Amino acid sequence: MLLNSYQDIRKRSEQICEPLQTEDYVVQPVVDVSPPKWHLGHTTWFFETFILKPFAIGYKEFNADYNYVFNSYYETIGARVIRTDRGNLSRPSVEDVYHYRDYVDKAMTRFLEEDINEEQKQIMILGLNHEQQHQELLCTDIKYILGHNPLFPEYLNKELSKTGNLPGKFIQIPEGTYEIGYNGDQFCFDNELNRHKVYLNAYSISNTLITNGEYLDFLNSEAYQNFKFWHAEAWDWINANQIRSPMYWHLIDDEWFCYTLAGLKKLDKNETLCHISFYEAAAFASWKGMRLPTEFEWEVASNQFNWGKRWEWTESAYLPYPGFKKAEGAIGEYNGKFMINQMVLRGASEVTSPNHSRNTYRNFFHPHLRWQYTGIRLAK
Repeated sequence: MLLNSYQDIRKRSEQICEPLQTEDYVVQPVVDVSPPKWHLGHTTWFFETFILKPFAIGYKEFNADYNYVFNSYYETIGARVIRTDRGNLSRPSVEDVYHYRDYVDKAMTRFLEEDINEEQKQIMILGLNHEQQHQELLCTDIKYILGHNPLFPEYLNKELSKTGNLPGKFIQIPEGTYEIGYNGDQFCFDNELNRHKVYLNAYSISNTLITNGEYLDFLNSEAYQNFKFWHAEAWDWINANQIRSPMYWHLIDDEWFCYTLAGLKKLDKNETLCHISFYEAAAFASWKGMRLPTEFEWEVASNQFNWGKRWEWTESAYLPYPGFKKAEGAIGEYNGKFMINQMVLRGASEVTSPNHSRNTYRNFFHPHLRWQYTGIRLAK
């Protein structure tokens, strides 16, 4: 079962990259975007480092330099290429990275054909979920790379499924004490634990997400020029960076266009808004006389609306739950070290890997970031 899951997930990462040309694999336009080649190498390094090297008897490391090249942020594992330099790695080549994947996949197949213990199984499951996280990052990073190419090349010759909304309404949630956090016997990340109680005042939350057309009204009201809707830090950000519209929106001859994975298209006003920063989401909510939900409000209400097409900004800072405990060693660096200066997003997106979403999943990003498929749900 684990072997089948491993092979399916590893195959999907390579399928995501199939439409790319060689040059697309090595570009790093900004620090937050990693080259596709690096994602393919890093996810392979994870299995080599945490499974094969400690547990596979007789395993011979593919290339000792790859620990330096493909380690992401694990201080326990040793020195690494700094994040901003990933795009300078012309070597190893794309061909070398695919050879690396093939080498490790063959060794992993041999390893998984034998019985493994519970510790090894849990690291394997973490590794599979880790690669699924990088599959979503592959999609968003590829879109950023191609979407900032002046020619706006297409990645696919068709768009992803439309995500427009049905007429919405606000769902009323009564005050009370609710349980939050993962509750089950399947995999979850450590930041989803421990399950605990929270008290919520009565609130209402929209059962739909904001569309491009609704956000266009915000933009046309000159809200980007009106300080009263923005946090002070957000106001500094939009002015310092001359932000006047969502990422991938382009005003051409007085008509709005949007870059999609199928290339540059006329803006569809009925499509669900995406690629919005927390700053913009909070300002839009303020302009509407409402607010963003907290992550706890979102989780409690999530079984009453459809979610999963956009990561949804919440008003909650990314902090540990009561009783949160980091694992020992490098695995313990996975989530806890990032619990500062970031905001929580809930849900999933249209490029989230299959079977990789649940209503307790806590994504987290800095408030200015927009390259993920991020959207807005209002509360009041």
